[in-house]
Amino acid sequence: MSLANQVASELLKIKAVYLKPQEPFTWASGIKSPIYTDNRVTLSYPQTRTIIENGFVETIKHHFPEVEVIAGTATAGIPHGAIIADKMGLPFVYIRSKAKDHGVGNQIEGRLEENQKMVIIEDLISTGGSVLDAAKAAKKEGADVQGVAAIFTYQLPKASEAFSKSGIPLVTLSNYSELIKVAKEQAYISDEDLILLKKFKENQETWQN
Repeated sequence: MSLANQVASELLKIKAVYLKPQEPFTWASGIKSPIYTDNRVTLSYPQTRTIIENGFVETIKHHFPEVEVIAGTATAGIPHGAIIADKMGLPFVYIRSKAKDHGVGNQIEGRLEENQKMVIIEDLISTGGSVLDAAKAAKKEGADVQGVAAIFTYQLPKASEAFSKSGIPLVTLSNYSELIKVAKEQAYISDEDLILLKKFKENQETWQN
């Protein structure tokens, strides 16, 4: 079993992911979606958490072998990032969504050295906007951002375009395509559901038509 398959299975098992193509969710962006993900739930399941954190460590070692500091995005990336940094024996910092409006006005909390090679941890990639904003903030404070590592991506074209434009590599432990494949194999969804879920990946605006 591949890591992507294993992580997808775990997310379904602990109900961190809901698939409801017949009763779609509404995202904050207004998009009607057949999938809803809450990867914060993974922290409550030790077995799932261990699979994810070990997966992160191996993925980071493979793709970003020169990493010198792990950064977590506020708030979902912080606990995962801290565990990963501990496992890898690396410094940890976290990146706020915006600079504090008091004290010294930090946006990055922790000790960051100039040109330190950083990997940013995120739990979920939808459009990629928030984590790429975090990467900009890290670069502004002197970090050499090697890339972003996330648990899961919806594989939306907007995210692919944003990461491509930024020049920042993205690696994920699992993804939407793998998840719906596993969901069908394990009878979480019907053939009709699978058709709708595939249509959503092709076009988020017209998939219900």
